[in-house]
Formats: sequence, structure tokens, C-alpha cells
Amino acid sequence: MEFLSLTLVAIATIIGLYYGIILIIRAFQVSVWWGLGYLFVPFVSLIFIVVHWQTAKEPFLKSLLAIPFALLGLFLLPVDTLNH
Repeated sequence: MEFLSLTLVAIATIIGLYYGIILIIRAFQVSVWWGLGYLFVPFVSLIFIVVHWQTAKEPFLKSLLAIPFALLGLFLLPVDTLNH
């Protein structure tokens, strides 16, 4: 069960990283300033997603697919694993 749990969390991480990188690329495609802000300034990523919704909608919504994998993986994680 621990292997399944860690696999689900790994899948969630891969999905999140993949679509996160796509969002960074989209920010740089809009302008270098959006890209740099996205990388280095807190909350600019959220502002970019709202302001440029048509550009960011697809990767943002697809990145949300990571949430069920992460939650299921954490739910299936044995309790003993959390204490060590």
C-alpha cells in the first residue's frame, strides 16, 4: 500500500511540475516581465492567471488534476510512515 501511495504522490508531482512549467513558458511568451515576475515575485503567478485567463486557462485547469492524486496518495499512506 505504501508503494501505491508514493506512486500516486509522484504522479501528482509530475503533473504539477509539467503544467507549472507550461504556465511559466506562457508567462514568458506574453512578456519577459511577466515571466520574471512569475518566477520571482510572490502572487504574480496568480495575477498572471487571472489577467491572462485565456492563455493560462488550459494548463492551470489541467494542473488541478494533480490534487486528487496527491490527496488519494496521502490518504493511503500508512499511519506508521507519518510518524517516522
